[in-house]
Amino acid sequence: MKSTSQPFAAADGRDSLNASFSTSYAGVLAFIAVAAEGSFARAGDRLGIGRSAVSRSVRKLEDQLGVRLFLRTTRSTSLTGEGELFLEGCSPGVDCILQALDEMRDLRDGPPRGHLRISATHGFGRRVIAPLLADFRDEYPEVSVELLLDEQAPDLAADRIDVAFRDGLLEDSQVIAKQLVPMQLVVCAAPDYARARGLPASVEELAAHACIGRRLPGGRLQRWDFRVDGDAVSPQPATALVFNDGDLVLQAVVDGLGIAQLPSYQACEALRAGTVVTCLDRYAPHDRGHYLCYLSRRQLPRRIRAFIDFSTQRIRALDLDVVSHWEARQQAAAREAPAQPAWA
Repeated sequence: MKSTSQPFAAADGRDSLNASFSTSYAGVLAFIAVAAEGSFARAGDRLGIGRSAVSRSVRKLEDQLGVRLFLRTTRSTSLTGEGELFLEGCSPGVDCILQALDEMRDLRDGPPRGHLRISATHGFGRRVIAPLLADFRDEYPEVSVELLLDEQAPDLAADRIDVAFRDGLLEDSQVIAKQLVPMQLVVCAAPDYARARGLPASVEELAAHACIGRRLPGGRLQRWDFRVDGDAVSPQPATALVFNDGDLVLQAVVDGLGIAQLPSYQACEALRAGTVVTCLDRYAPHDRGHYLCYLSRRQLPRRIRAFIDFSTQRIRALDLDVVSHWEARQQAAAREAPAQPAWA
């Protein structure tokens, strides 16, 4: 007759599942903390326990799994291949637990609360997002905010980003992206430059001007985008100056050092102040978009939902569309022009 003993019953009568769980739970917490901090000591500080307790928990977990999770030296701690695989397997479960805790706290305690991590490009973050944060904090004082500026598109899950603002879609099927406003590109120059050098009347005439370029994070120069006879063209004009920061490009334009193509949100204040003028408007490319991106979740924590709703309303109310397209201006001029008699 086959044995009918319970699979988790230990020889001494204890429930081996319970014993295994208590060992694994502490070990997994310690393991994730060490992996995140890169140090047993810092992991102990994060968990509020001593370094030796962290080391014992990880060692028990390694014994239980029968694999080595970390490579330890006197100067560094790094994951083994097995450790990386185990971390990848643990992360979704930990994220689900953390999300469940956040959602329960939000549901239980009422108003949105907790920490919010936001990512944006330097220019959009400085000029559009940062000015919104004071009013958001006034409305939701229990939500702390961290704004991270980076030209590189973030990995929302790995970088623990709650909301990202990007000029275009993120290539991630797990990310929800909604367009906030169109993004126009305008070619700008200072009035003094225009008086001294004139302005290009066609895309080809850029070759005769001092163009100011922008170096992208990957190292290549950003191309200029236009629409000529209905076709998209992206030339790379010869540059007199190159910066890797959009605000420095704008300042160089304002100083009369050359011409540059900039997103309208970056140039709008200078355009309204008259410190720059536009050219090549008739060749402006089709509008792109500024997108608000967040991870696809069945239920968002209330602090994230509150910020999405708040920022969407505020950004769409901004007057970022400061340059009407050349075609629209031509149509408006035609409507306003007096009708010519048939015999003229």
